[in-house]
Amino acid sequence: MTTSGAAGRLVVCPTPIGNLEDVTLRVLSALREADVIACEDTRTTKVLLDRYGVSAERVRYDAHTERRVAPRLVERMRGGTVVALVSDAGMPLVSDPGLVLVQACMAAGLEVEVLPGPSAALAALVASGIEASTWRFVGFLPRKRGGLVEVFGSPEVVVAFESPRRVGASLAALAEVDPQRPVAVCRELTKLHEEVVRGTAASLAARYADEAPRGEVVLVIGAAAGIDADLGPALTALRRLVDDAGARPRPAAAVVAELTGTSANALYRALTETN
Repeated sequence: MTTSGAAGRLVVCPTPIGNLEDVTLRVLSALREADVIACEDTRTTKVLLDRYGVSAERVRYDAHTERRVAPRLVERMRGGTVVALVSDAGMPLVSDPGLVLVQACMAAGLEVEVLPGPSAALAALVASGIEASTWRFVGFLPRKRGGLVEVFGSPEVVVAFESPRRVGASLAALAEVDPQRPVAVCRELTKLHEEVVRGTAASLAARYADEAPRGEVVLVIGAAAGIDADLGPALTALRRLVDDAGARPRPAAAVVAELTGTSANALYRALTETN
Protein backbone atom coordinates (compact mmCIF):
# COMPACT_ATOMS: atom_id res chain seq x y z
CA MET A 1 0.00 0.00 0.00
CA THR A 2 1.03 3.65 -0.25
CA THR A 3 4.01 4.63 1.91
CA SER A 4 4.39 8.33 2.71
CA GLY A 5 7.44 9.84 1.06
CA ALA A 6 8.31 6.71 -0.94
CA ALA A 7 8.04 6.43 -4.70
CA GLY A 8 5.40 4.06 -5.95
CA ARG A 9 5.86 1.41 -8.59
CA LEU A 10 4.11 -0.51 -11.33
CA VAL A 11 3.48 -4.25 -11.00
CA VAL A 12 2.55 -6.04 -14.24
CA CYS A 13 0.24 -8.91 -13.30
CA PRO A 14 -0.74 -11.69 -15.73
CA THR A 15 -4.22 -13.07 -15.15
CA PRO A 16 -5.86 -16.42 -16.02
CA ILE A 17 -6.64 -17.03 -19.70
CA GLY A 18 -9.79 -18.95 -18.82
CA ASN A 19 -9.58 -20.91 -15.58
CA LEU A 20 -9.60 -18.56 -12.58
CA GLU A 21 -7.67 -21.14 -10.54
CA ASP A 22 -4.59 -20.47 -12.70
CA VAL A 23 -3.87 -17.14 -11.00
CA THR A 24 -0.58 -17.30 -9.07
CA LEU A 25 -0.12 -16.62 -5.37
CA ARG A 26 2.31 -13.78 -6.20
CA VAL A 27 -0.24 -12.09 -8.45
CA LEU A 28 -2.94 -12.34 -5.78
CA SER A 29 -0.54 -10.86 -3.25
CA ALA A 30 0.33 -8.00 -5.63
CA LEU A 31 -3.33 -7.27 -6.34
CA ARG A 32 -4.14 -7.18 -2.63
CA GLU A 33 -1.24 -4.83 -1.90
CA ALA A 34 -1.92 -2.47 -4.80
CA ASP A 35 -3.57 0.90 -4.28
CA VAL A 36 -4.90 0.98 -7.83
CA ILE A 37 -5.56 -1.78 -10.36
CA ALA A 38 -5.42 -0.61 -13.97
CA CYS A 39 -7.80 -2.89 -15.89
CA GLU A 40 -8.43 -3.43 -19.57
CA ASP A 41 -12.09 -3.95 -18.61
CA THR A 42 -13.04 -3.25 -15.00
CA ARG A 43 -16.06 -5.57 -15.21
CA THR A 44 -13.99 -8.52 -16.41
CA THR A 45 -11.34 -7.99 -13.75
CA LYS A 46 -14.03 -7.65 -11.06
CA VAL A 47 -14.95 -11.31 -11.57
CA LEU A 48 -11.39 -12.36 -10.65
CA LEU A 49 -11.12 -9.89 -7.78
CA ASP A 50 -14.45 -10.95 -6.27
CA ARG A 51 -13.48 -14.62 -6.52
CA TYR A 52 -10.44 -14.01 -4.30
CA GLY A 53 -11.76 -11.24 -2.10
CA VAL A 54 -9.55 -8.48 -3.50
CA SER A 55 -10.74 -4.92 -3.06
CA ALA A 56 -8.89 -2.00 -4.58
CA GLU A 57 -9.63 1.02 -6.70
CA ARG A 58 -10.09 -0.03 -10.32
CA VAL A 59 -9.23 2.27 -13.22
CA ARG A 60 -10.05 1.59 -16.84
CA TYR A 61 -6.90 1.26 -18.92
CA ASP A 62 -7.45 0.01 -22.45
CA ALA A 63 -6.24 0.74 -25.99
CA HIS A 64 -8.63 3.70 -26.24
CA THR A 65 -7.72 5.33 -22.94
CA GLU A 66 -4.08 4.45 -22.22
CA ARG A 67 -2.47 7.62 -23.59
CA ARG A 68 -4.81 9.70 -21.46
CA VAL A 69 -4.69 7.54 -18.34
CA ALA A 70 -0.96 6.64 -18.29
CA PRO A 71 0.29 10.14 -17.33
CA ARG A 72 -2.24 10.28 -14.47
CA LEU A 73 -1.09 6.93 -13.13
CA VAL A 74 2.56 7.93 -13.39
CA GLU A 75 1.84 11.11 -11.41
CA ARG A 76 0.15 9.04 -8.72
CA MET A 77 3.09 6.62 -8.60
CA ARG A 78 5.46 9.56 -8.14
CA GLY A 79 3.49 10.25 -4.96
CA GLY A 80 3.88 6.72 -3.67
CA THR A 81 0.94 4.86 -5.21
CA VAL A 82 1.42 1.21 -6.12
CA VAL A 83 -0.34 0.36 -9.40
CA ALA A 84 -1.07 -3.17 -10.59
CA LEU A 85 -1.60 -3.51 -14.34
CA VAL A 86 -3.80 -6.33 -15.66
CA SER A 87 -5.42 -7.22 -18.97
CA ASP A 88 -8.60 -9.23 -19.43
CA ALA A 89 -6.58 -12.43 -19.79
CA GLY A 90 -2.92 -13.38 -19.93
CA MET A 91 0.11 -11.09 -19.86
CA PRO A 92 -0.41 -7.35 -20.36
CA LEU A 93 1.45 -5.88 -23.36
CA VAL A 94 1.25 -9.20 -25.29
CA SER A 95 -1.36 -8.20 -27.88
CA ASP A 96 -2.90 -6.16 -25.05
CA PRO A 97 -2.54 -2.60 -23.71
CA GLY A 98 0.22 -1.63 -21.31
CA LEU A 99 3.28 -0.58 -23.31
CA VAL A 100 2.51 3.13 -23.01
CA LEU A 101 2.34 2.88 -19.22
CA VAL A 102 5.48 0.76 -18.90
CA GLN A 103 7.47 3.15 -21.08
CA ALA A 104 6.13 6.15 -19.16
CA CYS A 105 7.21 4.58 -15.87
CA MET A 106 10.68 3.86 -17.22
CA ALA A 107 11.01 7.42 -18.48
CA ALA A 108 10.00 8.70 -15.04
CA GLY A 109 12.52 6.46 -13.28
CA LEU A 110 9.80 4.42 -11.56
CA GLU A 111 10.24 0.75 -10.72
CA VAL A 112 8.49 -1.74 -13.00
CA GLU A 113 8.06 -5.29 -11.72
CA VAL A 114 6.79 -8.03 -14.04
CA LEU A 115 5.31 -11.19 -12.54
CA PRO A 116 5.22 -14.49 -14.47
CA GLY A 117 1.95 -16.23 -15.19
CA PRO A 118 -0.49 -17.69 -17.72
CA SER A 119 0.22 -17.32 -21.43
CA ALA A 120 -2.03 -18.58 -24.22
CA ALA A 121 0.88 -18.49 -26.67
CA LEU A 122 3.12 -20.72 -24.54
CA ALA A 123 0.30 -23.11 -23.63
CA ALA A 124 -0.59 -23.53 -27.31
CA LEU A 125 3.03 -24.01 -28.37
CA VAL A 126 3.53 -26.85 -25.90
CA ALA A 127 0.13 -28.42 -26.61
CA SER A 128 0.73 -28.38 -30.38
CA GLY A 129 3.33 -31.13 -30.29
CA ILE A 130 5.24 -29.31 -33.04
CA GLU A 131 9.01 -29.26 -32.62
CA ALA A 132 10.09 -25.69 -32.00
CA SER A 133 13.74 -25.08 -31.25
CA THR A 134 13.02 -21.51 -32.38
CA TRP A 135 9.62 -19.84 -32.67
CA ARG A 136 8.04 -16.43 -33.05
CA PHE A 137 4.84 -14.90 -31.79
CA VAL A 138 3.16 -12.59 -34.30
CA GLY A 139 0.06 -11.50 -32.40
CA PHE A 140 -3.00 -11.59 -34.64
CA LEU A 141 -2.42 -12.85 -38.18
CA PRO A 142 -2.45 -10.18 -40.92
CA ARG A 143 -5.64 -9.94 -42.92
CA LYS A 144 -4.08 -9.24 -46.30
CA ARG A 145 -2.81 -12.16 -48.33
CA GLY A 146 0.65 -10.64 -48.79
CA GLY A 147 1.08 -10.37 -45.05
CA LEU A 148 -0.13 -13.93 -44.54
CA VAL A 149 2.29 -15.31 -47.12
CA GLU A 150 5.15 -13.48 -45.42
CA VAL A 151 4.25 -15.00 -42.04
CA PHE A 152 3.78 -18.46 -43.53
CA GLY A 153 7.24 -18.25 -45.07
CA SER A 154 8.86 -18.01 -41.66
CA PRO A 155 11.80 -20.37 -41.06
CA GLU A 156 10.59 -20.57 -37.47
CA VAL A 157 7.47 -22.05 -35.89
CA VAL A 158 4.78 -19.35 -35.76
CA VAL A 159 2.34 -18.84 -32.89
CA ALA A 160 -0.54 -16.50 -33.68
CA PHE A 161 -3.93 -15.39 -32.46
CA GLU A 162 -6.74 -15.57 -34.98
CA SER A 163 -10.42 -14.65 -35.09
CA PRO A 164 -12.54 -17.82 -35.19
CA ARG A 165 -14.33 -16.44 -38.25
CA ARG A 166 -11.05 -16.22 -40.17
CA VAL A 167 -9.47 -19.54 -39.21
CA GLY A 168 -10.78 -21.35 -42.29
CA ALA A 169 -9.66 -18.66 -44.73
CA SER A 170 -6.21 -18.29 -43.15
CA LEU A 171 -5.60 -22.03 -43.19
CA ALA A 172 -6.80 -22.18 -46.80
CA ALA A 173 -4.21 -19.54 -47.70
CA LEU A 174 -1.53 -21.59 -45.96
CA ALA A 175 -2.69 -24.76 -47.71
CA GLU A 176 -2.20 -23.06 -51.08
CA VAL A 177 1.43 -22.38 -50.17
CA ASP A 178 2.22 -25.61 -48.31
CA PRO A 179 -0.64 -28.12 -47.92
CA GLN A 180 1.42 -30.50 -45.77
CA ARG A 181 2.57 -27.91 -43.22
CA PRO A 182 1.84 -29.13 -39.67
CA VAL A 183 -0.67 -26.97 -37.80
CA ALA A 184 -2.42 -27.04 -34.45
CA VAL A 185 -5.66 -25.17 -33.85
CA CYS A 186 -5.92 -24.53 -30.10
CA ARG A 187 -9.18 -23.13 -28.82
CA GLU A 188 -10.59 -22.22 -25.41
CA LEU A 189 -7.32 -23.09 -23.66
CA THR A 190 -7.71 -23.89 -19.94
CA LYS A 191 -11.51 -23.61 -20.24
CA LEU A 192 -14.21 -26.29 -20.01
CA HIS A 193 -14.34 -26.86 -23.77
CA GLU A 194 -10.60 -26.73 -24.43
CA GLU A 195 -9.66 -28.43 -27.70
CA VAL A 196 -6.42 -28.90 -29.64
CA VAL A 197 -6.84 -30.14 -33.21
CA ARG A 198 -3.65 -31.16 -35.00
CA GLY A 199 -3.17 -31.91 -38.68
CA THR A 200 -1.89 -30.59 -41.98
CA ALA A 201 -2.80 -27.19 -43.34
CA ALA A 202 -4.91 -28.84 -46.05
CA SER A 203 -6.83 -31.12 -43.70
CA LEU A 204 -7.57 -28.39 -41.18
CA ALA A 205 -8.51 -25.89 -43.91
CA ALA A 206 -11.09 -28.41 -45.10
CA ARG A 207 -12.32 -29.01 -41.55
CA TYR A 208 -12.96 -25.34 -40.86
CA ALA A 209 -14.03 -24.29 -44.36
CA ASP A 210 -17.74 -24.26 -43.56
CA GLU A 211 -17.84 -24.22 -39.77
CA ALA A 212 -15.69 -21.86 -37.73
CA PRO A 213 -14.33 -23.02 -34.38
CA ARG A 214 -15.99 -21.50 -31.33
CA GLY A 215 -14.19 -19.42 -28.75
CA GLU A 216 -10.72 -17.91 -28.62
CA VAL A 217 -8.20 -19.48 -30.99
CA VAL A 218 -4.42 -19.75 -31.05
CA LEU A 219 -2.73 -21.20 -34.15
CA VAL A 220 0.63 -22.95 -34.07
CA ILE A 221 2.15 -23.30 -37.55
CA GLY A 222 5.18 -25.41 -38.32
CA ALA A 223 8.28 -23.80 -39.79
CA ALA A 224 8.56 -23.50 -43.56
CA ALA A 225 10.63 -26.47 -44.75
CA GLY A 226 14.04 -25.98 -46.28
CA ILE A 227 14.62 -22.44 -45.00
CA ASP A 228 17.64 -21.66 -42.88
CA ALA A 229 16.53 -19.77 -39.76
CA ASP A 230 19.55 -17.48 -40.17
CA LEU A 231 18.00 -16.18 -43.40
CA GLY A 232 14.82 -15.06 -41.64
CA PRO A 233 15.28 -11.24 -41.45
CA ALA A 234 17.03 -11.05 -44.84
CA LEU A 235 14.34 -13.19 -46.48
CA THR A 236 11.61 -10.99 -44.99
CA ALA A 237 13.30 -7.90 -46.46
CA LEU A 238 13.65 -9.59 -49.84
CA ARG A 239 10.04 -10.66 -49.89
CA ARG A 240 8.91 -7.11 -49.18
CA LEU A 241 11.03 -5.76 -52.00
CA VAL A 242 9.61 -8.29 -54.43
CA ASP A 243 5.97 -8.44 -53.29
CA ASP A 244 5.40 -4.85 -52.17
CA ALA A 245 7.83 -2.83 -54.30
CA GLY A 246 7.77 -5.00 -57.43
CA ALA A 247 11.53 -5.58 -57.50
CA ARG A 248 12.95 -8.36 -59.67
CA PRO A 249 13.86 -11.34 -57.45
CA ARG A 250 17.47 -11.99 -58.49
CA PRO A 251 18.74 -8.38 -58.41
CA ALA A 252 16.87 -7.79 -55.17
CA ALA A 253 18.40 -10.92 -53.63
CA ALA A 254 21.87 -9.68 -54.59
CA VAL A 255 21.28 -6.29 -52.94
CA VAL A 256 19.84 -7.79 -49.75
CA ALA A 257 22.68 -10.33 -49.58
CA GLU A 258 25.27 -7.57 -49.87
CA LEU A 259 23.63 -5.54 -47.11
CA THR A 260 23.10 -8.46 -44.71
CA GLY A 261 26.10 -10.66 -45.41
CA THR A 262 23.97 -13.62 -46.48
CA SER A 263 24.09 -15.71 -49.64
CA ALA A 264 22.26 -14.28 -52.64
CA ASN A 265 21.70 -17.77 -54.04
CA ALA A 266 20.31 -19.05 -50.72
CA LEU A 267 17.99 -16.05 -50.47
CA TYR A 268 16.72 -16.45 -54.03
CA ARG A 269 16.21 -20.19 -53.55
CA ALA A 270 14.30 -19.66 -50.27
CA LEU A 271 12.12 -16.99 -51.91
CA THR A 272 11.17 -19.13 -54.89
CA GLU A 273 10.52 -22.19 -52.75
CA THR A 274 8.05 -20.36 -50.49
CA ASN A 275 6.22 -18.29 -53.12
